[in-house]
Amino acid sequence: MTRLITVAAAQLGPIEREESKTSVVKRMTDMMRHAHSRGARLVVFPEMALTTFFPRWYIEDEAELDAFYETEMPSNETQPLFDLSKQLGVGFYLGYSEMFFDDTGKKRRFNTAILVNQQAEIVGKYRKVHLPGHATYEPEREWQHLEKGYFEVGDLGFPVFRTMGGVMGMCLCNDRRWPETWRVMGMQDVDIVMLGYNTPVYNSIAPESPHLRMFHNHISMQAGAYQNGTWAVGTAKAGMEGGVDMMAGSCIIAPTGEIVALATTSEDEVIVAECDLDKGRYIRDTVFNFAQHRRIENYGVITERTEAIAPPE
Repeated sequence: MTRLITVAAAQLGPIEREESKTSVVKRMTDMMRHAHSRGARLVVFPEMALTTFFPRWYIEDEAELDAFYETEMPSNETQPLFDLSKQLGVGFYLGYSEMFFDDTGKKRRFNTAILVNQQAEIVGKYRKVHLPGHATYEPEREWQHLEKGYFEVGDLGFPVFRTMGGVMGMCLCNDRRWPETWRVMGMQDVDIVMLGYNTPVYNSIAPESPHLRMFHNHISMQAGAYQNGTWAVGTAKAGMEGGVDMMAGSCIIAPTGEIVALATTSEDEVIVAECDLDKGRYIRDTVFNFAQHRRIENYGVITERTEAIAPPE
């Protein structure tokens, strides 16, 4: 029996530092309505979708920094997104900055994504594991990338969630570059991996061309999708934001590794694809049948070597 769900990637154009969360959520609800009009029942928003990418600045004032985080979800500002989700019967993935105090009174901060079902219920949470950038101010950089300073490493692993007729997984931005991200979810029979990203067009400390940066963006998602027989939905925060050009290229990728929908702007844009959640089954049952072909018992032959092997004479 075919399992079909129409999915939208809702790319956001730039969010400037002074734009309110209320204004951003209005943009997002407009895109959710547009996605619904095109048949979408699941909408994927970007990483840190409610604010500008604030780790590009060194912020010493604690109260100023705290304002970028959500202390509850839904919040007053995000409630309209949940209300519309319930009204339309559309689920969504939302990336945001999370802050709370644990049982010891310690302030905790995570780069987080949630999955909301078509009844507007939060059914899954993920916290970013592969934090890029640096932890302290680096004056030699044209702009900062202080994710390691503003967030803790995610502590929820890579769970999957059985909802909306499929097995759903989540990750965020730099996670896409690491094969472990995809494989852990692949081993749990994931059908769709959703990921939002905020990625600069230029690397502030390395000479990489925009073409190469976009190539790496897409190939990491395409390889992860193919090698694990899963759909992938990558959604960008794009455009010139805070003086930094942010990569677009939002895409929906089939389990074959093929891009089936691709954004063409660096602005607010909705792309849509009908996803057959059984499309990756033949890949998981044949080429990448982990039970039959994954020979983890032999990996130690490589990993136990501690000395470099000299090249042949």
